[in-house]
Amino acid sequence: MRQSDIVAEVSNDKQTLTALVEQDNRVVYFYIFAREDLRDRFPKMRACWVRNLVPAPVNDDTYAMEQGIAPMLAAQYCRNLEGEAPLDPAQIQILWNESDDGAALWYQGLLLAVIPGWSLYIDHSVCYSAGCIKQNPLTFPLGSASTNTQCELAEKTRLFWRDWQNEFSNPWPKIQRKLLESYEERFGPSLKYYLINQGNWPPMAISQHEDEENYYFFTVGMSIRPMPQIDIVFSDEAEKHRRIELAFSVGKEYVTEENAVQMASALSGYAQVPWTTLSWLGEGHTLMSPMAPLGFEGHVISSALCGPADKMRLPKIYGDPVNQFWVSPVFTSELEFAQAKPNGGFELVAAMIENDIGFVFAPRSAVV
Repeated sequence: MRQSDIVAEVSNDKQTLTALVEQDNRVVYFYIFAREDLRDRFPKMRACWVRNLVPAPVNDDTYAMEQGIAPMLAAQYCRNLEGEAPLDPAQIQILWNESDDGAALWYQGLLLAVIPGWSLYIDHSVCYSAGCIKQNPLTFPLGSASTNTQCELAEKTRLFWRDWQNEFSNPWPKIQRKLLESYEERFGPSLKYYLINQGNWPPMAISQHEDEENYYFFTVGMSIRPMPQIDIVFSDEAEKHRRIELAFSVGKEYVTEENAVQMASALSGYAQVPWTTLSWLGEGHTLMSPMAPLGFEGHVISSALCGPADKMRLPKIYGDPVNQFWVSPVFTSELEFAQAKPNGGFELVAAMIENDIGFVFAPRSAVV
């Protein structure tokens, strides 16, 4: 048996995960593994059998597993019993999903395998292969878009990337316009606009607004991509939670415009957090930041701090509702309180509301 060869290797957008295709003279596999500094959270490589290159064994390939090499798939699970041709590296395409934590393997325009993003967050590997016809310890059948959601989602992802790579169908102008219109309808025209994506995809910015009393800052474009983990955390209600935009406001009587912009710069870093950490942001979550106002340690994010009269209705993005969370500075004691127990962030927000602390930042005392 010859040594296996890596015939394709592609990292995701934030370089947190790598997908690769490996084959020897017996079998082809598709893998996803985490960057070294993330392997304490994601220690297990996700492996997906793609095809046998020689006739399938009658029984499970236990010998290969005992030797620590990639096992072939037994005949009873295979669509092709005689084996298939090795993959030509020039014909391979690996597409990462929109949330940047799962990937699909395409070959000569056909979908061969999918490792869904949510499989990263459970104890065992889950994957889907077009060459598989029956569930087994190595893979699930991929089936078709009409029989398997994963197949349907992979096709949607392919179309998603096609649109973004086509200057004539690029969705950004429409998304940008809809978000800005929502902000301007409630808080007046956008006075300044700061790009925060450093020339990388996806396009993201911060839009600055103001009225007689306050400065307001809103992220624009964070909702383009769904956040990781949401499908496994919220299951059937994932679409209600996967897309967000952040906001920050501060009273004019306390700061200059320059200081307000400096405080709002925390949004720039937070806008990348879900994908750089393979996590998600939601009600009551807390974050540390050197951009927090003097004396504060970080922020809590919350939609509850904004009363009904001030809430905005953001446009749907890719059919999903978009949640807006206000970023509010918190003291060290409050941050420690929120992080000390489950749902501590909810309790912190409740205490802030009880003390008449809203979404517009003003000097205050700690509530815990």
